[in-house]
Amino acid sequence: MRRIGLSSETLAVSLFVHLTATAIWIGGLLMTMILVYPEVTRVLQDSPALYQFLSRLRKRFYPISNLSLVALIVTGLFQMTADPYYDGFMTFDNTWSQIMLVKHILIGVMALVGLTLQYAVAPALERTSLLLEKGKAQESGEAEFQKLRQREVWLTWALGLMGLSILAMSAWLGAL
Repeated sequence: MRRIGLSSETLAVSLFVHLTATAIWIGGLLMTMILVYPEVTRVLQDSPALYQFLSRLRKRFYPISNLSLVALIVTGLFQMTADPYYDGFMTFDNTWSQIMLVKHILIGVMALVGLTLQYAVAPALERTSLLLEKGKAQESGEAEFQKLRQREVWLTWALGLMGLSILAMSAWLGAL
């Protein structure tokens, strides 16, 4: 299933990095949305520790997820061009290339949603969390925090579902 000229060792390393990055990125999203957020929110409720914990979690996960995304893009493009079904840039004349196109569009949407979370929602949550932690928030501070948290949860679920869709497409591509 390799093109001529691509060594087994190089492909193995690329696949290893790609699978590891997938496990970190999509696995981290799924763990966060299914286990971490619901339990931490239930246990800590509206205490200052909740705001601090969620802030620290974001600060640790975003760089790791960004690095994973870069690794996925680099290794994915490398593997795609080595696939025998790949017929060239912007050529969509077989089922494999059509599924790959949808997969890449979905990855692009995921990247945009992730950027929205990191550079719009998270900074607003950080500001609101700090104000709430220090007791300096106005009456609307808690409502604003809840609105932003709901947006973060919704976007995280959207990312997780898109990630699962990408995994399903990868399985389909592998079965061709």
